[in-house]
Amino acid sequence: MSALLWAIIIILVLIVLYVIIAYNSLVRIKNRTENAWAQIDVQLKRRYDLIPNLVETVKGYMKHERGTLESLTRARTSLMNPSLAKKAQASNQISEALKTIFAVAENYPKLKASKNFLQLQEELSGTESKIAYARQFYNDSVLTLNQKVQTFPSKVIASIFGFNEKEYFEIEEAAKQPVKVQF
Repeated sequence: MSALLWAIIIILVLIVLYVIIAYNSLVRIKNRTENAWAQIDVQLKRRYDLIPNLVETVKGYMKHERGTLESLTRARTSLMNPSLAKKAQASNQISEALKTIFAVAENYPKLKASKNFLQLQEELSGTESKIAYARQFYNDSVLTLNQKVQTFPSKVIASIFGFNEKEYFEIEEAAKQPVKVQF
């Protein structure tokens, strides 16, 4: 065979190898991103399961804080929405309500001394830390995937095989503000 034919064959083999490597890379990143979301979901479910215990524990002490408890319960219910954006919004609402409950608890010495409340507060605090870490990992994974989907030449492979950008898990502007507790 001629040198030109060999050159064409080598170029075609290199192109096929690049497509395979790029595709596999996109699959790995997409799977890592989906796994990261699943980890957030696990922690949100854990927090979802802890909230009724917290509400029951504080209900007897915080009779005047009914609105806070009701907003926490509403946010907990909306957490079961399958949409990423809706879950993020509900998660932010729960975080705000929990901050308010823990801040208001300072005015109830018997509640603060309650073993159940302290244990739930510790578990929820640990869960909040895990959620924050899982969000960060998810957003890092989304960044990697989005960069791969947006940059050339992997953008061509991504569009051929249907890889799309993912949304970041963002908090609302209100959640960035300090908690205001009014009595």
